[in-house]
Amino acid sequence: MKTKILSAAIMAFTIGTLSILPSCKKALEFESPSVSSPSTVFESTVYTNSALIGVYNRLVGDDGYGNRLATILNLSADDFKTSGSYSSSDRRGVSMYGASSDNTELTKPFAQLFAGVERANICIKYIPLSKLYTSGTAAQKEEMGRYYGEALALRAQFYQELIRNWGDVPGTFVPASDAPTLNFFNSNRDETYDQLLKDLELAQTLVPWRSKIADYGSFRFTKGAIKGLRARIALARGGYALRIDTRRMERRADYLTYYKIAAKECAEVIAEAAEHDLNPSYENVFKTLHGARLDDAHELMFEVGAFGGNASTDSKLGYYNGLRYSAKSTFGQGGGGMNAIPTYFYEFDPAKDSRRDVTIGVYEINDNSKKILNVATTMTDGKFRKAWTAFNNTSTSQNFAINWPILRFSDVLLMFAEADNEVNGGPSADAKLALERVRKRAYLGFETVIPVTPQDKAGFFEAIVKERLLEFGGEGIRKYDLIRWNLMETKFNETRNKLKDFMNGVGAYANVPLYIYVKENNYLKGGSVAEVANLDFYGGTPNTVFYSAGLGTPAAPAGGYTVKAWRMAVNDDKVSGSISGTANGFATYFKANERELLPYPKTVLIETTNMVQNNGY
Repeated sequence: MKTKILSAAIMAFTIGTLSILPSCKKALEFESPSVSSPSTVFESTVYTNSALIGVYNRLVGDDGYGNRLATILNLSADDFKTSGSYSSSDRRGVSMYGASSDNTELTKPFAQLFAGVERANICIKYIPLSKLYTSGTAAQKEEMGRYYGEALALRAQFYQELIRNWGDVPGTFVPASDAPTLNFFNSNRDETYDQLLKDLELAQTLVPWRSKIADYGSFRFTKGAIKGLRARIALARGGYALRIDTRRMERRADYLTYYKIAAKECAEVIAEAAEHDLNPSYENVFKTLHGARLDDAHELMFEVGAFGGNASTDSKLGYYNGLRYSAKSTFGQGGGGMNAIPTYFYEFDPAKDSRRDVTIGVYEINDNSKKILNVATTMTDGKFRKAWTAFNNTSTSQNFAINWPILRFSDVLLMFAEADNEVNGGPSADAKLALERVRKRAYLGFETVIPVTPQDKAGFFEAIVKERLLEFGGEGIRKYDLIRWNLMETKFNETRNKLKDFMNGVGAYANVPLYIYVKENNYLKGGSVAEVANLDFYGGTPNTVFYSAGLGTPAAPAGGYTVKAWRMAVNDDKVSGSISGTANGFATYFKANERELLPYPKTVLIETTNMVQNNGY
């Protein structure tokens, strides 16, 4: 009998499978039960925890946030794109908004997310039926309730990812064995979102704050993370979406109901300052993902843990994406799968905003293990770096146990500011404070000269749009923000116009050099701002050189300098051009009211005949 992709994804993971698959680092290791029937698994808190770990397991690995969900499906936006040349059937097709339904990057993540839904559905069914849940001791009831809340939150996370990529995916809230059919129909995403919001409202009453269960850390859902996820889903529910019936980007008339939910949830997290706060150092948030815990403020509210050195439980973060390391260097190969949009570099205040040099890898590590400037079109995302890990250069492993950040406290602050502004027709004092807290951390040492906070609704919204661009670059958030704001077409057109101005050296880019002259220099592995400041340029410091016309010649000056194309790297060749080129352009194949969603994998539609393909594929 032919195995169906979608039905196999939700059928294959029985209770026995749930109980033997681990997930996130040592905090989530467990003893595997030797039996697997529901009556046994869910009548033991130990075995129930093991089953729940099997649900968390579907977050990680190559087809989860260990690679594809984190670095491929969420590109491109006006911060980063995928490196390389276009093909409709691979990762570049996704990034350039020209993916075909047989794209090799789509099927496995789609199946893994539905596998997570099925695992969660099993736990959600059987935990409330357990005698421990209904009539156990007070401690047992509390523990089983917590597991129930986590399962509800995990299901919401899987569905949120499915919906924001594919739209009206099948909504199934019972185990496959209880479903009347496995030949699913598309479901109305509004109804699915409303169910998830109800689930999360319940879940947050069952799962305690972070401080009450220290061994969870940020690797498992706690109350704050559940509230943050509920706010995120509420903003998606209240935002714009590509509708399957009208084939238009629309938001519902009752959208303010959902902005109010988001504002409330975020305000309650913000009020618990002892639970979550901003890390004083922006850079340390991301270093924490690499192993050393440098986040005593617990800004990282929920992260996907990676371990084990394999494709199932580890991540390729820092190998596929992140700062580029030459294979011949003492660090071994790493990074380069994502490129910064050249104009994104110039969105940051060059002298004051510490986020630029953390977010963008303006340099790479060459064969000599030295740092050297990239050309403008090959800058990388910088928040993931092999050198920040305990890598073993004698190993050929592509897995460095780098975690993926699902939710940060800065996101809660900015979601609150956005929702408050929308609900009240302008920003309250608390909304302005929330925005300014994020800005002041970014402008560390220059807090008194942060940008002026707008007082009107439209101006404040524009400030939020800009701040989220700067704060979350390379974290897979921007694309989905643009969709829910219905700004994707607008910002893509703005970006192409900026790239043309960059190419021509006009407007904001009038003083940007055609070429930059640089020598290789020691890689300090220190603070990112100092690392960039230490680059050895002809003509002065980096922030002088990046904003000065320079010599304007491809001939290097005397003294051992190498020429790097800067403005000269951006062109509009019909094929290879980085603006609208068919092979390397920015979002070349994007079509408004069509490509805001990905195509369902062809194999899924062949084998699940009731489902309808998204418009335009």
